[in-house]
Amino acid sequence: MPITANNTKRKSWLEVAPSSDFPIQNIPFGVFLTKENIVTVGTRIGDFAIDLGALQQLNYFEGIELTDDMFMQDTLNDFISDGKKTWRLVRNRIAEIFDEKNPKLRDNTKDRDIVIFKMEDVEMQLPVLIGDYTDFYSSKEHATNVGKMFRDPENALLPNWLHIPVGYHGRSSTIVPSGIPVHRPMGQTLPNGETTPVFGPSRSVDFELETAFITTDVNIMGENIPINEAEDYIFGMVLLNDWSARDIQKWEYVPLGPFLSKNFATSISPWIVTMDALEPFRTKGPKQEPTPLPYLQQKGKHSFDINLEVTIQPENTEETVVSHSNFKYLYWSMCQQLAHHTSNGCRVNSGDMMGSGTISGPTEDSFGSMLELTWGGKNPIKMNDGTERKFINDNDTVTMKGFCQNGQVRIGFGEVSSKLLPPFVRK
Repeated sequence: MPITANNTKRKSWLEVAPSSDFPIQNIPFGVFLTKENIVTVGTRIGDFAIDLGALQQLNYFEGIELTDDMFMQDTLNDFISDGKKTWRLVRNRIAEIFDEKNPKLRDNTKDRDIVIFKMEDVEMQLPVLIGDYTDFYSSKEHATNVGKMFRDPENALLPNWLHIPVGYHGRSSTIVPSGIPVHRPMGQTLPNGETTPVFGPSRSVDFELETAFITTDVNIMGENIPINEAEDYIFGMVLLNDWSARDIQKWEYVPLGPFLSKNFATSISPWIVTMDALEPFRTKGPKQEPTPLPYLQQKGKHSFDINLEVTIQPENTEETVVSHSNFKYLYWSMCQQLAHHTSNGCRVNSGDMMGSGTISGPTEDSFGSMLELTWGGKNPIKMNDGTERKFINDNDTVTMKGFCQNGQVRIGFGEVSSKLLPPFVRK
């Protein structure tokens, strides 16, 4: 089935700024709350949120097999479960409805008033009920930098890293959408030179520049998914800030890896950009040496050229850009991650989320965490307001943006932006 929604010559009758992340060729999916306190599944074109539940009730999806309440829910899980054919049919239909040449909704003022909202008048929600969250560790540059800092600089990568997409299971209960503030976590740390830990607020809160992909129902328990089929089960992608408490992490990560240092908060962008929308931006990932085992081998373009940026904004002052990176730097692809995840028969369901791991590039300004950018705090970053940062201060806002662009179209993710508050105080 052709992806007609990607037609770069198509224009919308809704106004879209040339620099918008959300032209009619994007058509992401999300969930939002209206001023009338109605939660609905929606999409976005320009600075307009579109109520897909209302569109369905008004019969604009006639001819597409959908359950009656498909878009009148508070998550996208059921829609995602319907699979790739339905996603493409719906996205193509939305593109037709909002095509500047199509008068059906354009010239129907009554329907438009029910369907279309200004973005400023809606409140974005978590788009899916995330049952399970896995975070990978798939940037060779990031893993190498961390290995140099904490282990032997001459043998920075552990022996298994070039053979398997390393990952761990995170905590889905503390995943929040952009705009929700995060509290500085409390935890155990081991002060330098001491042998007994102390309990208190983390002094080294960090961001991690990541993306994540959302899956449909992939398999039954015991079944593994061949790598050449893996992408059929990926619905789309979001930006992800996997907040980290480096001092807590340093004390707890041996022998079982990240725990409380990672699960206190994970922030994601609210719009899921589909793999269909990202199709024009395919590119090859890094050369993999040694050659992966057969179940992880793939040829062709399985990465995507997604520009990534991180800013830090202290309270009541201007922001400072601290990192520019790109998704294409990731060593292990999403298909390899999902194929490996199911290789032992682990079940993966609709709405599960897989984080990429910190995305660092080859240059110092492309590192994806403060840990790397300041090299463990040894080289503080100077902010535009004259202050310095080794890690994230209370009341700083961390914002991540991502977009793809070629000569014909720009497809973006919007942003994931979160403020770090002081530790939570019980009243």
